[in-house]
Amino acid sequence: MKEHRGMRPQDIVVLLKISSKGNKQWLIKDIAADLGISQSEVSESLHRSAQAGLISESKRMLMKNALIDFLIYGLKYVYPQHPGPVIRGIPTAHSAPPLNKEIVSKEVYVWPYAEGKARGQRIEPLHKSVPLASLKDKKLYELLALADALRVGKARERNIAIEELVKRIK
Repeated sequence: MKEHRGMRPQDIVVLLKISSKGNKQWLIKDIAADLGISQSEVSESLHRSAQAGLISESKRMLMKNALIDFLIYGLKYVYPQHPGPVIRGIPTAHSAPPLNKEIVSKEVYVWPYAEGKARGQRIEPLHKSVPLASLKDKKLYELLALADALRVGKARERNIAIEELVKRIK
C-alpha cells in the first residue's frame, strides 16, 4: 500500500463531483472527462481519499459524514484563500448559487475565467479545471461555490454554506 502524503486540492473537487452524481453509478474515466483531468490523477485522488477515510476502501462509496466534517472543520485551514484583485470570471462563494439568493453583498468573488461575465475579487479555485467543470454541471458548481464560502466566508456565510452542504451531500 502506498504511503499517504496528504490530500491535494483536486481531491476535494473529485469527491464533490462524485457527490454531485448522487446515487448514479460513475466510472473514473467519466469523472476525469467531466473535470478535465487525467484518469490517473483521478485514480490517485481516490487512493488518497480512501486512505484519509473520505471514500470507502472499494472507492465506490463516499463517507458522507467524514467528507462533511472535513469540509466544515478542515477546508479553510488546509486550502486557505484570500480574495485577490478584481478580475473577470465565474461567481463563487456567496456570489454564486445557492448563497446569492440569501446573502446580499457588495463584495463579488469570482474564479478567473476569461469568458466569465462577472467581475469581482479573485478566488483561486481548488483546481484549475474548476471554472470549466462547473459550467458543465450545476450541482457541482453549487457544491464548489459552497466549499469556497467555507474557505473565504464570514461566520454567517459559513453557517448558511454548512447547512446547504449538509443538505446536498447527505
